[in-house]
Amino acid sequence: MARYKYEAQRAVGAFNHQDYYKPVGSASSSCISTMTMSLWISGLLLISITGTHGLSRFPENFVVAKMNDAKPVILTCGTEEPVTWKHGDHVLEDYGDDIIQHEGQNLSFSDVDSPILGEYSCWAGEKMISSTYLLLEAQEEEDLDSLISCWANSYNCNFTCNWNDTRYSVRLGLGPECTEGGKSCHWVSSYDRLQGGGFQFVLSHSLSPYAEESTMLELTAQAILNHSIHKIKKMFYLRDIIRPDSPKIVTWQDVGQELKVTIEPPSTWSTPLSFFRLEHEIEYIRKHDGKVGRSLSALIPKGIVKMRVRSRDLLVPLNWSEWTLWKNVTQ
Repeated sequence: MARYKYEAQRAVGAFNHQDYYKPVGSASSSCISTMTMSLWISGLLLISITGTHGLSRFPENFVVAKMNDAKPVILTCGTEEPVTWKHGDHVLEDYGDDIIQHEGQNLSFSDVDSPILGEYSCWAGEKMISSTYLLLEAQEEEDLDSLISCWANSYNCNFTCNWNDTRYSVRLGLGPECTEGGKSCHWVSSYDRLQGGGFQFVLSHSLSPYAEESTMLELTAQAILNHSIHKIKKMFYLRDIIRPDSPKIVTWQDVGQELKVTIEPPSTWSTPLSFFRLEHEIEYIRKHDGKVGRSLSALIPKGIVKMRVRSRDLLVPLNWSEWTLWKNVTQ
């Protein structure tokens, strides 16, 4: 199916399709009215993350240096008072070397390597004025794409991404301004730790679920490990990461020599259902021989002992939902 026909076929299907599943309560399909509340609700939320080799959270302020860069790196304090600088808990008293120089209220680094990376804070007496992390740009970009996976359970305002390595401190941003490192980027940090390891993010977008999707989403991840910072960029269409939540088997009834199964779409799926159509697949186990069969129709053979179901977007049939639990069938 040609991509440019995608929304047109949705619209035609909305008028021609007769739903064979049970409709459920509406889920909002428009992001426009809810963006004020949901847009980056996490904002710059900085959640404590353990096991990140010196960083317990993603730093709010940091400067990135490049290895063997002749241009000095400057850390600023933001005050005109006399200040003392600390590296971690260590007071920097001697600025007589060629690497770190105290210039007024600022620190200048002429050569950056692992021993001098980390947190620098400036103090006026007992008051901390600012704190900045000195990080090193990763020299050899590892293949980190496999650590991040994204999906959306509907065409509504949000999608979810998992980062699968707890050694890193990570944040995600959406849009070109994040890729370019612009100050207007709204970064989102991990809001939940996964049981199997890793972190989960929820990001908001402003795409209309009814309009043709012509522009890819541009996702940027910044990941810190051992005071080295990695940058990962991924681009994708929302439609290509759609993976509905599991549906529900409501009931079944005899229709001649077959069973007709009534399936309820997930409550999180976009509405109206006549526009955002789902395809269901039923898997069943035969009673007389124990063999497994599958059907894309709501009609399945009689004489089965259990069944389960999964769903996917009918017009962009890329990703199936998880299977429901097996349901015993009594006849």
